Amino acid sequence: MSILSQRGKNAPASPIRKLEPLARQATERGLKIYHLNIGQPDIPTPPEFLQRARMETGSVLSYSPSVGLYPYRQALVTYYQQLGLPITERDILITTGGSEALLFCLLALCDPGDEVITPEPYYPNYGTFALMAGAKLHVLPTRIEEGFALPSPEAFAAAVTPRTRAILLCNPSNPTGAVYAREDLQRVINLCKERGLVLLCDEVYRDFVYASGSTPLSVLSLPGGTEVSIIIDSVSKRFSACGARLGCILSTRTEFIDAVTRFAMARLSPPTLGQLGGIGILENPAPFVDGMIDEFRRRRDVLMSELPRIPGVLAPEAQGAFYLMTRLPVDSSERFCSWLLSDFSHEGETVMLAPGPGFYQTPGSGQSEVRIAYVLAEAPLRRAVQLLGIALQQYPGRTRSEAV
Repeated sequence: MSILSQRGKNAPASPIRKLEPLARQATERGLKIYHLNIGQPDIPTPPEFLQRARMETGSVLSYSPSVGLYPYRQALVTYYQQLGLPITERDILITTGGSEALLFCLLALCDPGDEVITPEPYYPNYGTFALMAGAKLHVLPTRIEEGFALPSPEAFAAAVTPRTRAILLCNPSNPTGAVYAREDLQRVINLCKERGLVLLCDEVYRDFVYASGSTPLSVLSLPGGTEVSIIIDSVSKRFSACGARLGCILSTRTEFIDAVTRFAMARLSPPTLGQLGGIGILENPAPFVDGMIDEFRRRRDVLMSELPRIPGVLAPEAQGAFYLMTRLPVDSSERFCSWLLSDFSHEGETVMLAPGPGFYQTPGSGQSEVRIAYVLAEAPLRRAVQLLGIALQQYPGRTRSEAV
């Protein structure tokens, strides 16, 4: 007899991390792995963060308030107001990473059986956190041939049921790299106002926008955005500080902030040292962030230059974040990604990718897709794409029509 709950039985493994045992074995065999499977930037964390995220000998590393340190929240107020967002200290709850922020939001918004609409493919943890909250994801498929463009307003409207509580977007998108247009976001805001829904927007990658003439955009800056929107944000990507586990929730709805604060009280406090470091990086964030975006734009350009050279690969334009869902000429991306680590090597090297099906809820979707995280510098990224092309020539399960 199993001791597990249905929730415990149904929780999916992360497609980003589940191949780690194969990667460890490959490393033990002496292979060098180019990691394109996980969104871990390789750019050094700002020294201002590291210098401030420490305490003197003899100090007590104590709990912070459940909502976060007041000086850090004040630093965030200044940061967001400089972006033109109408945020006050009362509108901010500090969380243990963006992940906890999303979980708290779903717990506060949804009762068991309630629904959240989100485009597919989506960040896999959305599904896991929905499961933990007892909610259901109602997915709207998007197409790689269309650059994973946001579904139409009619598609969103048709998906709304009496149990729908929110629409969940990630803009720019993890995993697709799509950036949603201002007009499309405005239509979603309008729909939420009409139907009494919440727009839950993951803006962790807000600054990572590469198209010429495009600028970072928060839904809070759009007409009606503050009325219906709740924002999830984090220092992880923008400041290359993933291990700080420092996120936040933004909302001008007092009742909502009060609710998530009660969940925050149950977990006691967010990371104290991380918040101290956060104060340091927010004193003058622009130089680091601007340099970060310039570097990732160059990496995006490498990917857009090299991937089309590989026969059978379909790679839509990478518009933002630092991910790209890519179609490969393979029978199964699950098998191919495992094979890269267990059976393939070229000159002692291989590449690690995240298989596509884990980013979908619809059965059978993403079977020939992978998510590429272009988190390596330009030279190793070119080498990783070169290895991918060589591997596709050798892979025994490549699709017959695309054999090279």
